Parts: sequence; structure tokens; C-alpha cells
Amino acid sequence: MTLYRLPPLPTIREIIKLYNLRAEKQLSQNFLLDLKLTDKIVRKAGNLKNAYVCEVGPGPGGITRAILNANAEELLVVEKDTRFIPGLKMLNEASMGKMRVVHGDILTYRMERAFPNHLRKAWEDDPPNVHIIGNLPFNVSTPLIIKWLEDMANRTGPFTYGRTQMTLTFQHEVAERMVAPTGGRQRSRLSIMTQYLCNVKHCFSIPGRAFVPKPEVDVGVVHFTPLIQPKINQPFKLIEKVVRSVFQLRRKYCYRGISLLFPEEQRTALTDRILTLADIEPTLRPSELSMKHFQGLCTAYRELCDQDPHLFSYNFREELRLKKVKRQDTQDSVKSEML
Repeated sequence: MTLYRLPPLPTIREIIKLYNLRAEKQLSQNFLLDLKLTDKIVRKAGNLKNAYVCEVGPGPGGITRAILNANAEELLVVEKDTRFIPGLKMLNEASMGKMRVVHGDILTYRMERAFPNHLRKAWEDDPPNVHIIGNLPFNVSTPLIIKWLEDMANRTGPFTYGRTQMTLTFQHEVAERMVAPTGGRQRSRLSIMTQYLCNVKHCFSIPGRAFVPKPEVDVGVVHFTPLIQPKINQPFKLIEKVVRSVFQLRRKYCYRGISLLFPEEQRTALTDRILTLADIEPTLRPSELSMKHFQGLCTAYRELCDQDPHLFSYNFREELRLKKVKRQDTQDSVKSEML
């Protein structure tokens, strides 16, 4: 059998001209017009024949065409910008009903209802025939991947179907952070949050000049496959809080960031306690902490929180904000008395 191919259509450039489309800088939009590159992105997602795919932010439809030409069974596209809907509907007509066009925000879209129930697989099985693909706007890429990582940890959203795979674009530096090894220069909060849940692969980079308009940075294509067993066995919110605190002062010794988990009056004692429980050398830098170190930290923090439930609600940033407000109130009071 010959592979399904879309019938002749206007080129992406012609679509942009036809509908008077323009990338909006405030929305971090950049069009990828090179069909060889869009095909390459889709190939990194794996074999999409008969697959069910959700494309995030399709824009004028470059990657959309590549997904359809890869013989996907069904393609759901979620686009927030109304200007792109007419061009996507044209692709829908050409695809003979293989597409569904949703005008909506992927941050709030209920992905667990997107595809048929028969696609669902047990978490321990091979990944389902469901894929997420997208050339993400820079301004939503990090909050969106954090949201999906939380869904992955809780097996909700797109991960109700099982270990759904994702192939997404990010700023090159963000992509490098996701795959950074222990001790690497780019090791960061994002490194831990992605690697404890996924097998993460930085597939290739796309030079900024390939996009219209040209962004100031290159773009990395990253593929995610959820792990059967996470490398840290604690609730997502707890892990996120510990990791965020550690990297709060990323250039300092790790004990400085770890100490921010605790109220000022208990800080010294509890910081010493958690470092002892986790068996961590306090003068290691945050980037030098391995996944095993973070597993120990999260387990120890959970133990301390179980002993004192008020600990988890403590927020260092909120403490700073309240101190600032109190200081400002004092200054205003002094000025009033002087007047």
C-alpha cells in the first residue's frame, strides 16, 4: 500500500500570506517553515502510523502537515490564537477528517478526554499509541512542561492513557538544562524535575535562522518517555519544593538553599538534621547533588514534615514579603510621627 499523503495545498508561506498571519512577539511565536525540519521533528517522535497525536500550538500548520503525512490515525490540534484556525480548518478538510481543531488553551485543556478509552494502557506496559508533539512558544514552554510533569507523577491528564511520549521544542538552553548530568554547568531545577520522572533525550538543535521571525536563540528538540518507576518516591509538590529551595542559591554551598526549607527559628537545627538524615556533605554545590542525593533529601524532608506538619506550609518567599511589608509599615509610621 502507498502511504497516505496530503493532496496539493498552498505552501506554509502562502497560508501566512493568504490569511495575513504574523508572528506575535508578545506571544513568543516563531514560525518554522522548512518542511524538512518539521518532518525531522516528527520522525523523532517515533512511528506515528495509526497513532493518536495531540499537537500543541500548531500555528500555520508546518508540523501539522508532517504529522498527517506520517499516517497518524487521528490528529488533535489545540490552538489558542484564532488567526490560525481558518488555515488549520483547510488542513482538516484536506486530511479527510483525520484532524480535530480545538480553539483553546493547552494549559487548561482536559487531555484525559481527548482520545478513545481503548488506547489506555497500564503504566507498567509499553507506552500507548498516543503522542504529544509541539513547537512551543517560549513564554509557555517551562510552565507547560512542569504542569505535564505533575500530571505524569499523578498519572492524570495525558498520562491517564499510560506512559504517553512527548516531543517538544524549547529554547536551546532550556533543552540543555533538562538533560544536564550531575556536575554539569547547566544542572538546574529543571534537570531534576524532568530526569526523576522521564528518560529525556535532546534529539537535535535547530538554528534560530530557520524560524520566522528569527529568535535570538537556537531551539532544541526534546523527547520524553515517562519512567515506569520514578527515581524519587515522594509526592510531586514535596519534590518540587525541595528542589526549588536547593537551587534557590545555586552558586552557594547546598546547605544554604536547603536551609530555606525551614523557619528562621528552627533553621540551623533542622538543616543539620536533614543533611545528616540524607547523608549529604553540606559544602557540595547544588549542581553536584546526584539524583540519589535528592531522593535522600526528599525522604528526609518528608520525615521531618510528618513529625511537624506545619513545616510543609512554610514559605521562605512569603516570610521575606511579610518582613518587607513590616519594614515599610515601620518606615511609614516614623514618617507620620515626624510630620
